[in-house]
Amino acid sequence: MIAAVIAVIAVAAGVTVWANSESRATVSQTADPGPALPEAATAVPAQLSELWQAPSAAAPVPIAEGNAAVTANGGELDGRDPLTGQVRWRYSRDLPLCTAAEGWARAVALYRNDGVNGETGCSEVVALDPGTGHRMAQRTGSAPLGTGLVSDGAYVTAFGTTLLNTWRDDLVETAEYGKVPALVNPDKQPRVGCTYGSIAMASSRVGVVERCPNDPGDRITVFRAAPKESDSPQVSFSEILPGYHARMVAMSGDYVAVAMPDQKQLVLYGPDGAELSAYPLDLPASDLDHDPAGGVPATSSTAANVYWFTGSKLMAFARDTLTPKWTLSSALGPGVLFDHQLVVPIQGGLAVLNEEDGSTIRTIGVDRHGYTGPVRLAALGPVLLEQRGATLAALR
Repeated sequence: MIAAVIAVIAVAAGVTVWANSESRATVSQTADPGPALPEAATAVPAQLSELWQAPSAAAPVPIAEGNAAVTANGGELDGRDPLTGQVRWRYSRDLPLCTAAEGWARAVALYRNDGVNGETGCSEVVALDPGTGHRMAQRTGSAPLGTGLVSDGAYVTAFGTTLLNTWRDDLVETAEYGKVPALVNPDKQPRVGCTYGSIAMASSRVGVVERCPNDPGDRITVFRAAPKESDSPQVSFSEILPGYHARMVAMSGDYVAVAMPDQKQLVLYGPDGAELSAYPLDLPASDLDHDPAGGVPATSSTAANVYWFTGSKLMAFARDTLTPKWTLSSALGPGVLFDHQLVVPIQGGLAVLNEEDGSTIRTIGVDRHGYTGPVRLAALGPVLLEQRGATLAALR
């Protein structure tokens, strides 16, 4: 009788654990890899038609990799055929998505859940194969609400106004910078009481605009994404900026570009934090009167240039040095290479531009069904993806 009672208790305990487990709350429907996409054309076609639309409110930038487009909405990630929009695989949780982005050629998503010490935040992170939906890695983290994700290809960092978390491709955390929730060793962080405005990454380094008590201006700090000691940030440099309200623009190699709206300047810094040069910045005040959503500037890059969408204009910088090259006076987002040419979203459609001087080769009309806000682009073979607010649309 005692053995029977123990067995019943064990079964009941197992059922209780299962009923409250993450596995029961997760739906994972994987798929075989989809067929290869047709090759991209040698030039952007004269006309583009919309193939499909789908809600994707949790992904600020299209997630496009290999032969799959991934939408992120509610608590679900869907891998879709870029040509038809048909769902090939699904991954869903009983938790809302905080954000999702591409990293390590995977779909990386943060789910909202209580983190360490019960803080409400985005503490569940998962990386999925975009072609099949197979879970490649999963970890519990400590990213805050409102986080944005930025990647340099080797690492992904989650932004928060008081905490930055960096992961390598197996989602092992390599760096924490700021107000660490479960602080084991005190006095490891270089400064306390600071808040963060915006962030960028390049060459296994993270750059952040800091606002610290008693500093006579904002501060630009660059630290290693994978420090020598896991519990101690490895800072490359930290310099006081010549004013407040600074905005991170971009990083490339050893260079950092920061916008100083009060001075109306774009300031470039070298690998040791020395100011290299400053350029006039002619932008509407509304472009720089707030930090970017999720702390991540709206940028893209090609082999030749880095592109920054200011909020009303597109600025092009040389990839190697971040030296300004040209400005497009009216844009809705940064450009991408599509069919071997640079395309940029503009009101009413797309502009095909010369990367060297920014001259317009031609424009293409696109019906966005009344949507006039910012647009982020990605390309998959012959398909151009447009993120229009909470909607992902595919064009061909």
